Amino acid sequence: MADRPVLIVPSVLPADFACLGDEVAALEAAGADRIQWDVMDGQFVPNITLGPDIVAAARKHTSLPFEAHLMVRTPELLAERFVDAGCERLIVHAESVVHLHSTLGYVRSLGVAAAVALNPATPAIVVAHVLDLVDMVLVMTVNPGFGGQDYIASMEPKIADVRAMIEAQGRGVDVEVDGGISPATVAGAAGAGANVLVAGSALFHDAAGLGHAVAELRDLAIAARPR
Repeated sequence: MADRPVLIVPSVLPADFACLGDEVAALEAAGADRIQWDVMDGQFVPNITLGPDIVAAARKHTSLPFEAHLMVRTPELLAERFVDAGCERLIVHAESVVHLHSTLGYVRSLGVAAAVALNPATPAIVVAHVLDLVDMVLVMTVNPGFGGQDYIASMEPKIADVRAMIEAQGRGVDVEVDGGISPATVAGAAGAGANVLVAGSALFHDAAGLGHAVAELRDLAIAARPR
């Protein structure tokens, strides 16, 4: 995995939505690699967050790539709206659809990258036969629905399993982790094989500022990754 760059991807969930344009511009200035939008529908997860119009309103305030993490029951019904809003990657939960292969193929047909997410209780093997359709697998290190949760360290063997599966198939696929990522936990995730780290609270609550928070997470992840 040494050829996969370490990327720091802020979740905007803890941001001030009244100043969202300024917030995403600040994340770009801080050195973030792209921005993740946590889309929750109150059905697949017990929370409601944002829709495509909010993403579209923020698009003109940064040149960073956008990815939409679709924590929704019917991602195929919303996918085109988030592409039109400016997202270059859509992340679909394996648990949210009946026909995962078909749904990922549909996302790709919209001209954007497709990614698949796994909840904590979902085994890595679920993605074995869709790795040819995705450019990233997201291993959730919390149960989705709310920010600020504690990192589930027992997901690290699953991160390692996903990375091993990708390498066994010779795929150029990133492994992303999301949930409880902070300076205290990022080494465990990166050491297990993740190269894309999503962080929210740890970035926005860093007393030294966003730039320090992004740089610290990146440095710790690079130091911990397998050689």
